[in-house]
Amino acid sequence: MSAHAEAVERPNEAGPALSRDFHVAHHFDSADTQFDAGRMGVWLFLVTEILLFGGMFCAFAVFRTWFFDSFVEAHHHLDKVMGGVNTVVLICSSLTMALAVRSAQKSDQKNTTRLLVITLLCAATFLVIKYFEYQHKFHDGLLPGKYFTAEGFTTAHAGIFFAVYFMMTGIHGIHVVLGMGLITWILIRNLRGEFSSRYYAPVEGVGLYWHLVDLIWIYLFPLLYLVG
Repeated sequence: MSAHAEAVERPNEAGPALSRDFHVAHHFDSADTQFDAGRMGVWLFLVTEILLFGGMFCAFAVFRTWFFDSFVEAHHHLDKVMGGVNTVVLICSSLTMALAVRSAQKSDQKNTTRLLVITLLCAATFLVIKYFEYQHKFHDGLLPGKYFTAEGFTTAHAGIFFAVYFMMTGIHGIHVVLGMGLITWILIRNLRGEFSSRYYAPVEGVGLYWHLVDLIWIYLFPLLYLVG
């Protein structure tokens, strides 16, 4: 019988009756069907996210081609150390998220809780580092478009680079915040004892989303910080 097996017969005072698992919605005939449908829904959602960021990557490629010298000069004003640390932090969070899914599949509630908390701490660390990066840009006038007031640049379109930078990292940051909300949601449910080897679909779904968030940053880091 699979981890998301169909409901089994259980005797009660009135005699044997077919009892559905509590997590199976009424419009699904089995837990397996619901699990497969949920997984397909998550993957379709992730495809739309890839399309969203794919458009931004295309915009980056176009502007980089048009204003290559400006992009090369501007990217030296990004903190490669902070960007590199954030990359390591997100890779670690992806590992702990994958281990949390595995723990949920093994009905290890305590370890699942521990790993989800570590993932949340990694996500919070990423946002704190990004906050200090943004603060530095605001202070130096390295802002998008017409708000670009920094001096000392030898090229004329550095503001376009920072417009792309803030757009891509800002939207990614929003996804990190949303991911933290989802991880908190499954953490609370795990503390209530809702997940086990029989039911772990929400943990796996959130894990897939978080892996995408991490993967996008792995592409953003070399594109923005190592553009030259």
